[in-house]
Amino acid sequence: MARPCILAVDDNNTNLVVLDALFSTDYDITVARSGLEALKILEERKDLEIDVILMDVQMPIMDGFECARRIKGIERAREIPIIFITAIYREDEFVRRGYEVGGVDYFSKPFDPALLKLKVGVYATFRQKSALLREREKNLRDSEELFQAGRKLSAFLESLPIGVLVADNDGRIVQANEEISKICGSTESLAHDAYGAMLGWWDRDGHMIKNQGAPLASALAGATSHNVQLELVRLDGKPATLVCSASPLLGMRGEIVGAVIVLQDITAMKQIEAELEEKVTRLVSAGVQLEHLVHH
Repeated sequence: MARPCILAVDDNNTNLVVLDALFSTDYDITVARSGLEALKILEERKDLEIDVILMDVQMPIMDGFECARRIKGIERAREIPIIFITAIYREDEFVRRGYEVGGVDYFSKPFDPALLKLKVGVYATFRQKSALLREREKNLRDSEELFQAGRKLSAFLESLPIGVLVADNDGRIVQANEEISKICGSTESLAHDAYGAMLGWWDRDGHMIKNQGAPLASALAGATSHNVQLELVRLDGKPATLVCSASPLLGMRGEIVGAVIVLQDITAMKQIEAELEEKVTRLVSAGVQLEHLVHH
């Protein structure tokens, strides 16, 4: 876990030096010499995770109470614990106002450094643990959504009348629907890499062929290919003509995590087209011969 970070807000440089000496051993210290500077840091420094704010009350232009009220209006900062520190406003009405604007504690000078350090440690630890729990909850939600999406994808793949392969970002086939075994001429379940080898995407030594024109390689490079015709020999030794389309598979943050390949067997259709073409050729040839006989 990273060191907790304190934002110290005070227009008096001596006070900031004292706070730095007290906390710098165990905390990262960011300083703001006015309420406006504190608000700017909280609004613009997206890289900075503040765990506790130590706020002076008496400052020119904007006092600590007004600064705290505005901090509670910043979405990413409204949960940060604010501890007020003052040498002047010790009366109950000011203490009460400090709590009303969102402060969690109120110290009057002279204060006990050990007690302040102890309380800052409690608030900082609570803040970090809360952030950790929120991150874990988010990861659990993301994992559940990914699991649900995976189940839907599996069900969808099995219902398709075409073959579908899913590859990881190394080009390894990690999922295949049932139609693939029919298209590839297999009567039994095979290791998924067998399909990659049959399609010519892997060599005999198990190395991916870096052919940028190949649908798989193109998809892993971020390109989408449509209806690429493949002439190959199926696993059962029969020749086949397949139409292949491939596209990148994107992760939750938009990065390429693999590829989706769709295959359709058009061997029968190509045979029918060839037979029709042969018949047309014969008819045309017969017509030419007949015409030749008529004229002679």
